[in-house]
Amino acid sequence: MGLIGYEQAGSVCRRDPEAAARMLCEWSRELAQLQADFAALKAENAALQGECQALRAKVQALEAQAAKDSHNSSQPPSSDGLAKPKPKNLRAPSDRPTGGQPGHPGHTLRRVETPEHTVRHPVERCAGCGRSLAQQSPDRVERRQVFELPEPKLEVTEHQAEVKTCACGCVNRAAFPPAVTAPVQYGLRVKSVAVYLKEYQLLPFERLTEILRDLFGCDSFSEGTLANFGADCSRRLAPVEEIIRAQVTTASVAGFDETGVRAVGSLHWLHTVSTRWLTWYYAHKRRGREAMDAAGILPHFKGCAVHDFWDSYLQYDCDHAFCNAHLLRELIFLWEEQDQKWAKAMIDHLLAIKAAVETARAAGRTALPEAELGGFRKGYERIVETGYAQNPVAQLPSGPQRRGRRKQSKSRNLLDRFRDHPDGILAFLRDFAVPFDNNQSERDLRMMKLRQKISGTFRSFDALVDFCRIRSYVSTARKNGRNALDALRRVFAGDPFLPVLDTS
Repeated sequence: MGLIGYEQAGSVCRRDPEAAARMLCEWSRELAQLQADFAALKAENAALQGECQALRAKVQALEAQAAKDSHNSSQPPSSDGLAKPKPKNLRAPSDRPTGGQPGHPGHTLRRVETPEHTVRHPVERCAGCGRSLAQQSPDRVERRQVFELPEPKLEVTEHQAEVKTCACGCVNRAAFPPAVTAPVQYGLRVKSVAVYLKEYQLLPFERLTEILRDLFGCDSFSEGTLANFGADCSRRLAPVEEIIRAQVTTASVAGFDETGVRAVGSLHWLHTVSTRWLTWYYAHKRRGREAMDAAGILPHFKGCAVHDFWDSYLQYDCDHAFCNAHLLRELIFLWEEQDQKWAKAMIDHLLAIKAAVETARAAGRTALPEAELGGFRKGYERIVETGYAQNPVAQLPSGPQRRGRRKQSKSRNLLDRFRDHPDGILAFLRDFAVPFDNNQSERDLRMMKLRQKISGTFRSFDALVDFCRIRSYVSTARKNGRNALDALRRVFAGDPFLPVLDTS
């Protein structure tokens, strides 16, 4: 009410008290309506602010999701699509030129002393005068060697076992070799090549039959025959698989990882345990504790388990080391997308520790000095404190609070992991046997995903089990410097490669 309104009200009150009372009642109603309108606007404003905050958070989450790729998250490179990010290597550039370095032995064909075949090219006549030189001995012989594959074809060996009847009436039959069990069958080399191409080179059945037909002229291979080769190989490898499983259980350091595979029309999980010399695969319907208990390794494992922050691993009573490659990718995301300065400092610090460990190991040392260890640990803790200072706890909104754990930002969640698990994150600093990351296990799993892309799903769970068993054997043989094809041939010959006890 303005000044004029007050003057009019005073004049009315002096002339007509009843009119003044009616005026006051009207003003009271208007005031009540204004107060109600103000309260409604205030509530609407609070609702709009809450909605705006929720939309802002949703936009931020969507932008963060769109910004993630293989270099700043755990997404595989195959998820990047055609717009692959520009590679960003965290390693410092080297001053050395590209290509082979001085002193590198190189790899090239070298002449052998005893070739399988020798073709002589004589000089019959003189190119100048035409005189015959057929009977003249050469002054010297120039040599050139051509390395070539022999014509691939199947060779059929017939085994004939004599049957003789003694004068006493006893019929005597010569024994066939143990591997010859049917009137007509394929030999162990054919079986090993088929299993090698199917389970190691990951060829699907149709392409495998084409290759065997084109290379060797085998027109009688069927999908069932090839599947039987794999099942037979798996059956023969059952004792070897138990040896590998027992050895990884007693290893001092082992990497653990898992990935999803499709089998029998549903999602299954393929678990791996990897060391420098051993690989063991295990398939299960579940991913977490149920599958790990069924595998029977982690419940008895007393060494150092290297893995990511999947909570199921932390439930086992052993030493734990965390994959710093995963942490670096998360730190890169916070640094590049959210301008978290502490994340860049932590990246540099972890890589500096890694470089110091590699330098000490190359020099033949087994540990860093205690003073250097303490300096690295204090630097780690200072960066975590700085991170918390840059990411204070957000104020709770007014109104009723939700029950349960309070939602935090990605920065706070990652800082909590650095704060709560320093020993596991820096395990490679004190024990040189512990790797900086879990790349060994991830490399062992990468072929599993490639197999699924090439050949699709497994039609039966038994086929998945056979695949895991054969790959465990072949990967272990390869890590020990064995030829994969020769290792499979030895399986069918009854003399499989057996790994020695792994002490790393």
